[in-house]
Amino acid sequence: MFNEIKKVQIGETISNQHPNDEIDLLELFSVIWKGKWIIIIITAFFAAGSVAYAIKQPNIYKSTTLLAPVDSDQSNSRLAALTGQFSGLASGINLCSGSSDKTQVGIEVLKSLQFTSEFVQKHQILPELLAVEHWDLSTNRLKFNKKLYDAKTKKWVRKVTAPFEPEPSMLEAYEEFKRIVNIQTDKENGMILLSVEHKSPFIAKAWTELLIQDINTIMKERDVAEANKSIEFLRAQIQQTNIADIRTILFKLIEEQAKIIMFAKVRDEYIFKTIDPAFIPEVKTRPKRALICVLGTLLGAMLATMLVLIRHFCKQ
Repeated sequence: MFNEIKKVQIGETISNQHPNDEIDLLELFSVIWKGKWIIIIITAFFAAGSVAYAIKQPNIYKSTTLLAPVDSDQSNSRLAALTGQFSGLASGINLCSGSSDKTQVGIEVLKSLQFTSEFVQKHQILPELLAVEHWDLSTNRLKFNKKLYDAKTKKWVRKVTAPFEPEPSMLEAYEEFKRIVNIQTDKENGMILLSVEHKSPFIAKAWTELLIQDINTIMKERDVAEANKSIEFLRAQIQQTNIADIRTILFKLIEEQAKIIMFAKVRDEYIFKTIDPAFIPEVKTRPKRALICVLGTLLGAMLATMLVLIRHFCKQ
């Protein structure tokens, strides 16, 4: 009997503690309803701010091109076979790698600081890269940020602290270039997708084409220079030997190097072949203004609701 009474008392104690520990949903909704005007005002403020922010953001256009690695020339395999027969000279000969290796090297060169610096300086695109504020669709003209660049005098006027200078450095250009240029490689078929983003769709297309052109030219010049050095080395070896078999192999190696030079000079698309050329985009890629407005409004509503609840429970 005593145990039963004790169990009843413990049960009553526990049941009395539960209402104090649990959050009353009706009370919660009541608190939110009482603070509805605070929530509405704050939410409206965030909504208006997100709309203003979304409208202020310039349109960004993306031009894309599809590339394929150029097939390796048959002379590469013949050259490797010949140098295998006379491996003692291999250290002085340019063993031309396969197309997959060349493609990977080309992609890494395309991403490098040196290539970006040479590209920006060669085409003089620093203002278009770092100082454009807006692109006018009706006139197809760029509007530069006057606080950064004076388009009339073509001088940089931005105010910076040391070690920075009014004219941006190539390192600054490189950081921005990495942000707007994207290179994706399909591991299954080896295809390469190169895209460039800019406020002007015409510039996005132009830079995409120039990037392909320049990387093909640079890789071509590198291989030609290496082949010429290999030919000079082989000719020097010919003069130093009178053995007929060795001289025959050396002449064949020179012939293969000459084929590499010829192949490089007759093909403009040296390592990257254009499958789908770049286009002038008609529709912006970003910003997604509707999404910005929705997220801004939701954020305001959440913060306002939390503020109302915190105020209420702090008063208790």
